[in-house]
Amino acid sequence: MTAMTTTAHRRKRCIVLIGCIAMIAGATPGIDGAALAGCLTLPEQGEAVVAAIEDGRTLRLQDGREIRLAGIEIDPSRQAAAKATLASLARERRVTLRGDDDAPDRYGRQPAFVFAEAGTQSLQLRLLDAGEALVGLGIADGDCRAELLAAEATARVAQRGLWADPAALKNAGNPGDIMSRVGRFTVIEGRILSVRGTGGTIYLNFGRRWTRDFAVTISRRILGSFEAAGIAPKSLEKKRIRVRGWVERRSGPQIRIREVGQIEMPGAR
Repeated sequence: MTAMTTTAHRRKRCIVLIGCIAMIAGATPGIDGAALAGCLTLPEQGEAVVAAIEDGRTLRLQDGREIRLAGIEIDPSRQAAAKATLASLARERRVTLRGDDDAPDRYGRQPAFVFAEAGTQSLQLRLLDAGEALVGLGIADGDCRAELLAAEATARVAQRGLWADPAALKNAGNPGDIMSRVGRFTVIEGRILSVRGTGGTIYLNFGRRWTRDFAVTISRRILGSFEAAGIAPKSLEKKRIRVRGWVERRSGPQIRIREVGQIEMPGAR
């Protein structure tokens, strides 16, 4: 493999990093302005017919397999609406499964990006565009993640689905409201007041009361991924960011960073 091919491959497969996402006229552009291919370029895992919709992101196929829509999260408050939307898109339809890994999860469900009736938009993309889902974690393909984030942003601006509620995007300065989201996947926006390191953890603090205010934590064990992205956590101080993940209860509400793509710069869109 040539050096040029290797560089292009790494660029394609990397996690979307802070500030590299944009949205123009509903398309997801690349660095040179050309539209990215998105999730459609992921390896194909086969075709099947959908027999039933189990929940807002789970399909049961006629061959008995359960398919979990990869790369998205459904808020419990939107479960019924997401299930109805998914049923309208996929029930009794022939679908194509795509993804890097078809190994089932611990519950026996196969994660995949799913395309109905030879469509070019994944079911994930359509749920996000309807405002019935949030972009999740574990999306290794940069173009795919950028496409999904653009669809989520479109729904947020249009106030569709869950985004019809102004409180859907949580304010980092309101720790009490965030605390009500413990155990739930949440998108939070705010300005980082300070960046501090203690032991093996780096804290992005959004308030002065460290025992009560919201914070984002980064393990020093994953700093290599930040360095590969050319990002020093200290450089985020005083910056406004958007972060997504599961809210945990520590001394105050926290989100633990597992991958660089959990952090976005809203102004980069």
